[in-house]
Amino acid sequence: MTLQEPEFSDLETPSGLMRTHVFRPAAPGSYPGIVLFSEIFHVTGPIRRTASFLAAHGFVVAVPEVFHEFEPLGTVLAYDTEGTERGNWCKINKPLAAYDADARAVIAFLQKHPHCTGKLGTLGICIGGHLSFRCAFNPEILAGVCFYATDIHKLDSHPRGLGLGMADDSLQRAREGAVQAELLLIWGRQDPHVPFEGRMQIHKAIEESGTNYQWIEFNGAHAFLRDEGPRYNPVLAQQSMQLALELFHRKLGDGCLPSAPAHSAETRH
Repeated sequence: MTLQEPEFSDLETPSGLMRTHVFRPAAPGSYPGIVLFSEIFHVTGPIRRTASFLAAHGFVVAVPEVFHEFEPLGTVLAYDTEGTERGNWCKINKPLAAYDADARAVIAFLQKHPHCTGKLGTLGICIGGHLSFRCAFNPEILAGVCFYATDIHKLDSHPRGLGLGMADDSLQRAREGAVQAELLLIWGRQDPHVPFEGRMQIHKAIEESGTNYQWIEFNGAHAFLRDEGPRYNPVLAQQSMQLALELFHRKLGDGCLPSAPAHSAETRH
């Protein structure tokens, strides 16, 4: 399926305008929507390619800039020490309520989008995995995919947390059955950011709450999905994205997938 040129909308949130990038099929009709939460580096090349991959399988994909309060609209942080430090600073200085308000803004945007059916899922990577986990607390979200979601677990030996004060309530809310969607949680066993004890803490919470979920652990490092850098594992990335597509198509439907390919605007090869 060919794609429309990427667009963006600047959405109103309680903490200011949030640029949200939109990737969708070029073919006319309506398609299910996916809220895609990025890593701490914003809408980088790997994130754009992930969004394009999903859109090419028949989804309207909305990618918000998660640190819009701290960075000019359109900012992309580099995959280096400076970019990592800046992203981590933003992560723990943004109020938790602002993250949740951002998710609500993107959900509302997709529900009103003229090319979206209104059936919604969410996918996130790293901090985005945590944000996808929280987004699945919203009843409009039918399916949630979380890639090596950071900072959900709470270990004295491995302090973690999302938002100002690093005191998020994600794990407790999950224990109480707040997750409304079917979840697919994907982890790397060699990921130091989410050690075995942390993964088991999360697993116990969603198992005991009765959450509908799938749990996959690969022999992979943190960021194995990112198609830049030495930790990229294309085999695991392909397997993982196929699992995500199965969940999204099953829970959200196919929308107006065309029976014939759309004509290209190209006039020559």
